Amino acid sequence: MSGELRLISRQRSGPVDLRGLRAMILYLLRDLLDLTDFDLTVHILNALHMARLNQLHLRHDGPTDVITFDYSDGPAAPLTGEIFVCADEAFLHARRFRTTWQAELARYVIHGALHLRGHDDRQPLSRRRMKREEGRLLKQLDRRFDLSKLERKRKITA
Repeated sequence: MSGELRLISRQRSGPVDLRGLRAMILYLLRDLLDLTDFDLTVHILNALHMARLNQLHLRHDGPTDVITFDYSDGPAAPLTGEIFVCADEAFLHARRFRTTWQAELARYVIHGALHLRGHDDRQPLSRRRMKREEGRLLKQLDRRFDLSKLERKRKITA
């Protein structure tokens, strides 16, 4: 295995530029998290699909922003897993936190990647550490990429 990344979008809420998102995620994994050996699939879902996944696997009602499944064989094993992010939640939280949905989507991917690297957010102290690392990585991505360009422009036809 080397660096394998798959992106799957099953939503129509926001026209996500998958090429730009792929470049951003690869930069996150390779350059910011210093990973060379990974097998990752990132799914972009709508609220309905995310709510189903949330209920099925976590027994929680309603959609959530990100769900991560870690398939690695241990801490020294290559990063292997799936990250499910909800585009509808990104839109909702962007308004609430006065940011863009693209930055929220990037934050969700970062959050999932940090979980796959062993970070935990169940206890207040570890949650603060994880949020701080999330913010640091998001700033670095924002300096390297224009996150607003993660929105694919719709074609206008006459």
